[in-house]
Amino acid sequence: MVKLYYSPGACALASHIAFEEAGADYEAVKIDLKAGEQKTPEYLAVNPAGVTPALETDQGVLTENAVIMPWIADRHPEKNLVPAEPFARARMNAFNGWAAASLHPALSRLMFSRPPVEGDAKEAALKVVNDKLTLAEQHLLKGPFVMGDQYTVADGYLSVFTRWCRQAGILDEGRYPKLNAHLDQVQARPAVQRALKAQGIEPVGG
Repeated sequence: MVKLYYSPGACALASHIAFEEAGADYEAVKIDLKAGEQKTPEYLAVNPAGVTPALETDQGVLTENAVIMPWIADRHPEKNLVPAEPFARARMNAFNGWAAASLHPALSRLMFSRPPVEGDAKEAALKVVNDKLTLAEQHLLKGPFVMGDQYTVADGYLSVFTRWCRQAGILDEGRYPKLNAHLDQVQARPAVQRALKAQGIEPVGG
């Protein structure tokens, strides 16, 4: 059985959601980032980068949500978690690449910097985040799902970040109606609720 290493509420939630959507057999292993478990020799032997997610398979270890999620989907094609048409799949991969390389770092700087950003630096970081949310709201999120009518692994991924934003009070409903509606729709899915429950966290209300 494959083994997913995650930290509750962190970005690995996206891969956790993908497993639940696929109805796949897997083992979830909690890594407490606050306790520094990602830096233990045992975990570094799994993922030398010392971050989550990491996925142990019989072929080796995979890292990065943008890799793990489509790997899960490909093993369960009957669930239609990725577009079948090559160009549409490439568009989904492009979105996931943007979420990983652009949105996630911007949110991390604003929310998780140690020491925390303050003053002008915080305002600048918030502007960067809002610019990226505006891009998603106006151009990247087709609606109702990222790719339009089809739910894909990109939706679970986006919901992780909009969940953080709602928790932080920056997912303004007037400014980002599509992103808010998307988060509500994703959080209402039974598979997503199972993943949240497994991590010991709750949906974030508007």
